[in-house]
Amino acid sequence: MMPTHSLRRLAGSLLLACLSVTAMAAPQHALTLYDEPPKYPASFKHFDFVNPDAPKGGTFRQSSFGGFDSLNPFINKGVPAENIGSIYDTLMRQSLDEPFTEYGLVAGKIEKAPDNSWVRFYLRPEARFHDGQPMRADDVVWTFNTLVSKGAPLYRVYYGDVAEAVAENPLTVLFKFKHKNNRELPLILGQLPVLPKHWYAERDFTRGNLEIPLGSGPYKIAQVKAGRSVRYERVKDYWAKDLPINRGFYNFDAMTFDYYRDNTVALEALKAGQFDYMLEMTAKNWATAYNVPAVREGRLIKEELLNGNPVGMQGFVFNLRRPVFQDIRVRQALSLMLDYEWTNKQLFNGAYTRTGSYFENSEMAAKGLPSPAELKILEPLRGKIPEQAFSEAFHNPVTDGSGMIREQQRKAYKLLQDAGWKIVNDKMVDTQGKPVSIEFLVAQTEFERVLLPFKRNLADLGIELSIRRVEVPQYINRLRSRDFDMIVSGFPQSSSPGNEQREFWSSGAADNPGSRNFIGLRDPAIDQLVEALINADSRQSLIDHARALDRVLLWGYYVIPNWHIKTWRVAYWNHIGHPKVSPKYDVGIDTWWIKPDVTPAVTAQPAQPADAEQPGEAN
Repeated sequence: MMPTHSLRRLAGSLLLACLSVTAMAAPQHALTLYDEPPKYPASFKHFDFVNPDAPKGGTFRQSSFGGFDSLNPFINKGVPAENIGSIYDTLMRQSLDEPFTEYGLVAGKIEKAPDNSWVRFYLRPEARFHDGQPMRADDVVWTFNTLVSKGAPLYRVYYGDVAEAVAENPLTVLFKFKHKNNRELPLILGQLPVLPKHWYAERDFTRGNLEIPLGSGPYKIAQVKAGRSVRYERVKDYWAKDLPINRGFYNFDAMTFDYYRDNTVALEALKAGQFDYMLEMTAKNWATAYNVPAVREGRLIKEELLNGNPVGMQGFVFNLRRPVFQDIRVRQALSLMLDYEWTNKQLFNGAYTRTGSYFENSEMAAKGLPSPAELKILEPLRGKIPEQAFSEAFHNPVTDGSGMIREQQRKAYKLLQDAGWKIVNDKMVDTQGKPVSIEFLVAQTEFERVLLPFKRNLADLGIELSIRRVEVPQYINRLRSRDFDMIVSGFPQSSSPGNEQREFWSSGAADNPGSRNFIGLRDPAIDQLVEALINADSRQSLIDHARALDRVLLWGYYVIPNWHIKTWRVAYWNHIGHPKVSPKYDVGIDTWWIKPDVTPAVTAQPAQPADAEQPGEAN
């Protein structure tokens, strides 16, 4: 189809014939995945989940884990500082109470081709960087081309269906697509940060260093202590501060992040008033570690906020690049050795639910037997995917919680025998006669207690599991180089999964060091399912394709599913306030504020030295 700007040049009769087409492609203030009306009209004043009159001021103190050595989050080198994204503006921004709707930020209006062959962004003339230079179409095109050519490898996959980015004039950018069936692509491009072309003119974009970058967002970096702390300050003359999508946001005058190497130390620092807020990830801590006077007196608040997101899949991930895991029977046998029921009762105070889907906590999770629509998707792949996907519902093994799992061990031993493994001198050996030894790579001390029972269960089968804890930079480098046997990791999902699924499961991402295909999947059948999901043309089709993909992943035993909770557990001091209505799909921390009439428990203190034993667990 000819672009709209060319249609306008045509004479009378052709113009009349095209009136309906141009109407369909009229610029909009928001985009949705299936062209359904957005929740908020063009005339909206603010989102429902904010306090539009929230007070501005104060310093919001948070903790972070590990360390950092870079202020460039766009390359595959170094560990970027926490919250670095707050210094950049994007073309659009997603609302936090809709599954997948974006509203214009740098781009005030967006025009999408009726046949989805292109998208055009109309930039706000007032948009500018922190040095006062205007944000223009050349910056957008330069950013896109630079991320694809020099950024982390994930950008080449993420933007893979874009044929060309064109600056039509200083305030208009056109992205042309290679294909017309990628409905998510205009929204993905809306998430593009706009970087300053002029600032990078004499700098090497591929370097990861601690030079403070030029941004355009609501905050700028004010102070950096390498690996120890970073301080952001609110930009008082931020160009977009009065836009409806920003009203009630960005209320803190400053935000600080102090780094810890041990989450137990971080929790004690929170209780001592050394920082203001923590998203608690450890069930044991939530149940037992907050029994302190500050909580009992209501000065330190514990609160659970409903999480409407799919929780995705966290699990013990097998690296299929290792020969030891390439037999599905081996992976299934090892999966039987996790005694979840005992773990949840003894270690997590019964706080969790076992995860049974890669799209858990959503309508996209595969439950029961496949529907006719799912079977229609799966049938062409018969013989290429596990046969159980057609006729059985996947269920995790269930124990009695006593810690005795003899039945699971018998099943596991039989599966390992079928795979050609056997016991020699009380050691399990593989098909080559080599004793089986597996290294589990972790970065967080707290996860070791979760792995020790799993280690003991494997030892009963003659399998050695070594738990290898390393510092965060080394952990990230080993993940990028795929130098691990097993890790614990997550595959987060949104309410509208799309192009990011390639990063998780596709063959093209298997050897990409920046992807999240930690498993090392190279399966043409899964590639086909992923592409079909991305190209779904309706919400129901998306659901059916997600469920079909879910079944194939589950029956492949690529991870040992862990557990989840359907709330965010937050602890914060009572001088912090938040809106009465929380967004469905996020904690919404950028909408919180400092109460001007409440004195903080402890005034801000210098960051702890990074070499002190300091914050970590994921459960």
